[in-house]
Amino acid sequence: MKIKSAEFATSAPDLESCPPERFQEFAFIGRSNVGKSSLINMLVGRKGLARVSSTPGATRLINFFTINNEWSLVDLPGYGYAKIPVKMREGFQRAVSEYLAQREALSCVFVLIDARHTPQQLDLDFCDWLAVNGIPFVLVFTKADKVKAGRLKKNVDAFLAALAERVEGEPRVHVTSITDGRGRDELLRFIGEALE
Repeated sequence: MKIKSAEFATSAPDLESCPPERFQEFAFIGRSNVGKSSLINMLVGRKGLARVSSTPGATRLINFFTINNEWSLVDLPGYGYAKIPVKMREGFQRAVSEYLAQREALSCVFVLIDARHTPQQLDLDFCDWLAVNGIPFVLVFTKADKVKAGRLKKNVDAFLAALAERVEGEPRVHVTSITDGRGRDELLRFIGEALE
């Protein structure tokens, strides 16, 4: 798939404020500081489309982007960042869980996992929640250039093994790096196939 256009559409604080469901939606989510905004920008080939911040937890709304005037990319607030006030964090979590569980246009959730780390409980719990709620998801391991190939494989395999103890069936896996563009074509191909 070629990206011909990528435009910011709107931001919504909750499910009720989300725009009408015009296109199939592909949502991106992960722990704060997993490199979500950078990955989105690499994917669409536009440096400043999603806001990149040095402060984890910068995405605080459900952000919609219209791609090629045929599908929507949805940037969801990251999870697990402790410095956001509890009430605010609860609000994000409610908005995100309602969007994920109730949005009919949602085709797939891309769950971003930092490839440098061994399995994190928060990521496993989130994938478990998606599976229990019947929400289709794929795993996207980020920052693959920051870890040696052997360690990368070990971390991915360990995550899949830990997930297999909780979730039936193995999700699709993509390995990405914004530094060398790894995984971009595969992700776009996956979205293109889903659109067909």
